Amino acid sequence: MKHNGLQRWFSKWVTGFWLALMVSWTITPETCSAERIKDLANIDGVRSNQLIGYGVVVGLDNTGDTSTLTSQGLGNLMSNLGLAPGQVISSKNAASVMVTASLPPFVQPGQTIDVTVSALGGSKSLRGGTLMMTPLKGADGQIYAMAQGNLLVGGAGASAGGSSTQVNHLSAGRIPSGATVERAVAAHIGQGDVVSLELREADFTTATRVVEAIEKVYGKGEAVALDSRRIQVKAPQHPGKRVAFLSELENIVLNPGQPMPKVIINTRTGSIVMNQLVTVDKCAIAHGNLSIVISADQQVSQPNPFSNGQTVTTEKADIQMKTDKGELMVVPASANLNDVVKALNSVGATPQDLLAILQAMKAAGALKAELEII
Repeated sequence: MKHNGLQRWFSKWVTGFWLALMVSWTITPETCSAERIKDLANIDGVRSNQLIGYGVVVGLDNTGDTSTLTSQGLGNLMSNLGLAPGQVISSKNAASVMVTASLPPFVQPGQTIDVTVSALGGSKSLRGGTLMMTPLKGADGQIYAMAQGNLLVGGAGASAGGSSTQVNHLSAGRIPSGATVERAVAAHIGQGDVVSLELREADFTTATRVVEAIEKVYGKGEAVALDSRRIQVKAPQHPGKRVAFLSELENIVLNPGQPMPKVIINTRTGSIVMNQLVTVDKCAIAHGNLSIVISADQQVSQPNPFSNGQTVTTEKADIQMKTDKGELMVVPASANLNDVVKALNSVGATPQDLLAILQAMKAAGALKAELEII
């Protein structure tokens, strides 16, 4: 009996072991990184368009500007309303602004879009203002929308007696659904029986895998990669069938190519961002700081009484230079992002110093990543 119980236990253990092994084979890193085509590519012809226009914001609490541009804008506005053409109007309750918006694809006349309003002159705040009717034009000079409405400004400020305080930005705001579309932009999804996909990031491996995933669903020869970004897919010409086809196409799941290890450096702010694929080889880094302190002391020389001399002010400067020791530190090889960050922080460098360190590591071949400076 004990022997039979041991056999049953061993049989269950073997079955569980093989099930766990099969699961480990099935859930590979590539399977975990599966993405839809709509997450990797855009459909050619489906895009937004930028709109811009000049407008005047009124109703400000004495925080506008009295520039010539604002006076001319108010004069033109009054002229369009049938009041005193050409009259020069100056008011601190008005401000010149630029109005921008993004026209989404397939939007139709009568629909509304959000607009952003930004101060153009020297106005202190747009809080509480109302944008007057402003035409928004595209790159072709045609009017595609009309904007008007009350501004929403996320900041606040106050001033009195020469002192002022401010929270967030007061020179820009938004008007949700503040523009009405007046003209539609024609969008052509493909030409003839072909639809083009454009990968968001050019990569030959991803383009090849997208073609393979499409051919698994629709058959051999239904898709072809023109280069590392563009892919042509055969599609039905009937509009109704094409929409259903694109809905099915963009939801096809595939395993894209592994992205490139990359380090992004912003030299203006000192920000450093790196992805999970960044690795480093073993290297040695020496880092030191140089600080210079300059202090000036005002000294006054007084003449003796009744000597007809003049008081002379002199400045005595004291310059001190301090150099910290730069110890040679060994950074071990690492294949993990957390280890890379710890290794760089162990040097004791500031974000600004890390810019030079990363560039030197890249030049020495120790940083296994593409270095991009913005």
